[in-house]
Amino acid sequence: MKYIEKDVVVLVGSGSIGQAIARRVGSGKHIVLADINLENAQIAAKTLENAGFKTSTIIVDISSRESILELIEHAKSKGEISNFINSAGLSPSQASVEHILQVDLYGTAVLLEEFGKVIKIGGSGITISSQSGHRLGNISEEESEKLATLPTEELLNLDFLKNITNTLKAYQYSKRCNNLRVMYEATKWGERNATINSISPGIIITPLANDELNGPRGEGYRKMLDLCPARRAGTPDEVGELAEFLMSHRGRFMTGSDYLIDGGTTASYWYGNLQYLKETH
Repeated sequence: MKYIEKDVVVLVGSGSIGQAIARRVGSGKHIVLADINLENAQIAAKTLENAGFKTSTIIVDISSRESILELIEHAKSKGEISNFINSAGLSPSQASVEHILQVDLYGTAVLLEEFGKVIKIGGSGITISSQSGHRLGNISEEESEKLATLPTEELLNLDFLKNITNTLKAYQYSKRCNNLRVMYEATKWGERNATINSISPGIIITPLANDELNGPRGEGYRKMLDLCPARRAGTPDEVGELAEFLMSHRGRFMTGSDYLIDGGTTASYWYGNLQYLKETH
């Protein structure tokens, strides 16, 4: 008789932050690592396997609903999906406006929608957003309503999104949409007594962040860190600890919310020493 795992953790995007969360909620469960790059997922899986976790890997393109549904079927073959973690996404320096909107905005919206249909009763989910969503400033009530509630297949047809020409603006709108979509989907996840929240990190030290800090734009990043209230970057483990709390029994009254974890960078961006960033960020 084939053995089926009891609970499954699905991690979309196999980077440092996602792994830090999976380590904290994945003990005794099967962890599915899904990534657009299968090699990245396999490397992360080997690290987790060597630490005693059970894993499997699969390619996923979150800009495709079909690919997301294939991921869900794979996860369901391992057991019940008790935890969902989305840490996939593109940065403004990595892709075009169109691709950022397809992955970060539309893809995240579809993930929240589809996993909300299959999450285990009493389960929990986290999607990783960004401090950038908090730098967009006020948008109209009409725009907020559409980003939150419009059927997912209509999102990319919004005129105010089609008019975006700057990758940073596309990223900011995507992350604002993530936070609004979490609020909207929480009402549906709640029908399964499940929670869903977003976390908006600032600069977190990962291999990609280290490349940026030591690259052509490194001086600007280091200055930003020196001037933020915490005077440093964050670590994946700090994000992981927050996610662990939200996904545990201690966080059962917390759903549909976004949690900013950026060392005070956003506070300083609006009101402190980092206001100079408003010209470019």
